[in-house]
Amino acid sequence: MKILIKNGTLVNADKSIIADILIIDKKILKIASNIPTSDEYKIIDAKDKYVIPGGIDPHVHMQLPTPAGPSSDSFYTGSKAAIFGGTTTLIDFVTPTRGQSLTDALQKRIDEAKDTITNYSFHVSPVEWRNSTKSEIQDCFTKGFPSFKVYLAYKNTVGLNDKEFKQVLQTVGKIGGLVTIHCELGDEIEESRNKLISQNKTSVEFHPVSRPAEKEAKAVEKAIKFAAKHNCPIYIVHVSSELSLNLIKKAQDKGQTVYAETCPHYLLLDDSKYSGSFDKTAAFVLSPPLRKKSDQDALWNAINQNTIQTLGTDHCPFNFSQKKIGLNDFTKIPNGAGGVEHRIELLFTFGVLTNKISINKLVDITSTQVAKTFGLFPKKGIITKGADADIVIWNPKTERTISSKTHHQNCDCNIFEGFKIKGQAETIIRGGEIIVKDTKLSNNISKGKLLTR
Repeated sequence: MKILIKNGTLVNADKSIIADILIIDKKILKIASNIPTSDEYKIIDAKDKYVIPGGIDPHVHMQLPTPAGPSSDSFYTGSKAAIFGGTTTLIDFVTPTRGQSLTDALQKRIDEAKDTITNYSFHVSPVEWRNSTKSEIQDCFTKGFPSFKVYLAYKNTVGLNDKEFKQVLQTVGKIGGLVTIHCELGDEIEESRNKLISQNKTSVEFHPVSRPAEKEAKAVEKAIKFAAKHNCPIYIVHVSSELSLNLIKKAQDKGQTVYAETCPHYLLLDDSKYSGSFDKTAAFVLSPPLRKKSDQDALWNAINQNTIQTLGTDHCPFNFSQKKIGLNDFTKIPNGAGGVEHRIELLFTFGVLTNKISINKLVDITSTQVAKTFGLFPKKGIITKGADADIVIWNPKTERTISSKTHHQNCDCNIFEGFKIKGQAETIIRGGEIIVKDTKLSNNISKGKLLTR
């Protein structure tokens, strides 16, 4: 397909220009003013609209197995929701069971993702340290999956102890990979949760009590210290608090390679959501929990100060029937919520249009920095000659309200229910193929591409 996008405002992380874009054979061939039209070209008029790189979400969990059943989005439904939100690439996770090799788990996860309609890749999670783990990490790295996710929480399932954590850092650091880290002090949190339940404090309001910001910050401090010793770059996922940000900035100022990610829910929701009946509060149970409004302000500032590099969603929705398993015990509520569909529109509405960030910063943290951090740049994350033609035409004038009745994710609840949104991903091009035209999914679109990095 040959596509010519005319008259749009091309937005990259560093600048915005009015220009035409010619796409041929899945790549961007030319960017210039007034490119001549041809009968061979599919013409798209983008006048008064933004033309931005396809979004890359570095943190999603499609069909994640849990005791409450898998998270409600399959790879197909979750990637469909992502597409409608202007995201053309997802990075999900490979989480083996204990005793299973990382390489076997990686292949199984690739097979599970065959119906994905975005591009997709994976972080690989060592959940224990066995004699073969070092060689398995090296094998995954060689296959093109150089980022590895570890959990300092959830010690009874996927979390690592300090010795295992250090072994992962040492191994990944030596081969030139990146370790992404869920930072919460798992042992202390379990102790706190058990104590609250024993005191009959079982309602949702005690979820944030059991996982305070201090326990996140102390885990961040540990991760930074261990990573420095083993000379390993790290990426702190879903940073939620000012306490953690202060530690991350201090390490960055010293020259240590520490990347930080936050999520839309930490920018726009606070812990008041945990006050009320189970029906009103259970959807907001995720980890780390929602924090204070002062933490929201700190996160917005950290984005502009480049302390935070990326915006992921930690997309992991559950239907209310699954959440209801924890009706009488908040510790049994599956942790997670959806957001992959709303990431860019929320950032545009409540960031760009309120002058908290620029449109260029939006592109930077939803696409460019993700591509750079995870080895996809400059094929992804930028609109430039030779890059992959993953492009979103963004109409800034549309208005609508987020609702579980109209969203595309496969879930009967939405933590952003009722949010009034301005702007929408109107036309989406993935690999030179128009997969959404005027907010409608095209017929007979091809499957997404597995990306090695």
